[in-house]
Amino acid sequence: MAQATIKIKLVGSPIGRQEKQRRIVRSLGLKRMNQVVERPDTAGFRGMVAKVPHLLAVVVD
Repeated sequence: MAQATIKIKLVGSPIGRQEKQRRIVRSLGLKRMNQVVERPDTAGFRGMVAKVPHLLAVVVD
């Protein structure tokens, strides 16, 4: 059975944010505004998204 995934979109700019927040965005694989990446739906990735909810959005298809 295939593993569940979530799609994460960068909606806020990390410019001017704390270094820790920029690292989280970068570690998710996001480089550009409005870029969407697909990651496994695990507690680790959910936790990273929860740390910067003002910069990210979970895309629902």
